[in-house]
Amino acid sequence: MQDTQATAKGDLRFPFEDMPAYGELREIAEGILWTRIPLPYQLDHVNIFLLRDGAGWAVIDTGINTEEAIATWEGLFAGPLKGQIITRVIVTHYHPDHIGLAGWLCERFDAPLLTSYSTYMGSKVISAGSDEGMTRNHFDFYTRHGMSAEIAGVVAIQGNEYLRRVCRLPVTFLRLVMPDVLEIGARRFRVLTGDGHAPEQVMLYCEEEKLLFAADQVIERISPNVGVFANEPNGDPLGHFLRSLRLMRSEMPEDTLVLPGHRRPFFGLHQRSAELEDHHEERCDRIRAACAEAPRTVADLVPILFPRKLDPHQMSFAFTETLAHVNRLIRRGEIESVTEGQQVFNIPARQG
Repeated sequence: MQDTQATAKGDLRFPFEDMPAYGELREIAEGILWTRIPLPYQLDHVNIFLLRDGAGWAVIDTGINTEEAIATWEGLFAGPLKGQIITRVIVTHYHPDHIGLAGWLCERFDAPLLTSYSTYMGSKVISAGSDEGMTRNHFDFYTRHGMSAEIAGVVAIQGNEYLRRVCRLPVTFLRLVMPDVLEIGARRFRVLTGDGHAPEQVMLYCEEEKLLFAADQVIERISPNVGVFANEPNGDPLGHFLRSLRLMRSEMPEDTLVLPGHRRPFFGLHQRSAELEDHHEERCDRIRAACAEAPRTVADLVPILFPRKLDPHQMSFAFTETLAHVNRLIRRGEIESVTEGQQVFNIPARQG
């Protein structure tokens, strides 16, 4: 995820100046609680929301499967949630920081799992691991776009390790589909789904109170990762992401309270969506200019978008996001790819 604060056109409004400590519960509104679970990455937390649901609480997202995350949950169940039950586990998308402990919570409370079909099946496939052919395909995917064999090997291995930090999921789930209506306690939520960051990412919108559980679709300051991966090398997730932003602006008012998957809740949905669009267009401008100077592989373009030093985990996200911008420009007919030997280069689109 990239810091987009520098591209902001104005000020978002924040009802909470700071974030709760790990394992602390903070009331957002009557019957809605906010806490954070730690992550072992530069983005060091994920937001968890609990909604009063009859005699217990429905939980939105779970955190990743690490000892520290489990210990934080155990602290909640021994402290502010002592004696409380989890009635439903709602997962927004298949990334391990959101689904990693879903199976653990469902088993502990005999609670049902609610999520999209893409989330459930995608996580199941990833958790099954990869065979030698799939591993080779991932390695070739990186090297074909200019990454060195040494770095490609490390990135592929660490990427697989990250994606498998998920507890075994329940054998059944309840599918959420746009535009389902989901009743949680006294509130009614319309199910929305967005694409780009993750397939069929679930968001919940309460029209009566103008509350949006936005997952990772819109976040203050940072842009959610939008990446192209080896199993869909010619995909256009950035196009899907931008289309999802436009849908959100058309469906919800500007003064909606956005409750994101990371960082602080805020008001200013339309403004933040426009900032994210501008951010990605500026990235496209950089790539288009670089390709006009000389043929570029995706690996050549990564430091143009991400000039800081990257560890293997960050490199995986940076590489796939750079390719997402390349594919968007190819779809728009502004650049094209050519193969020379074993590598793919990107050049300005030829006219005529």
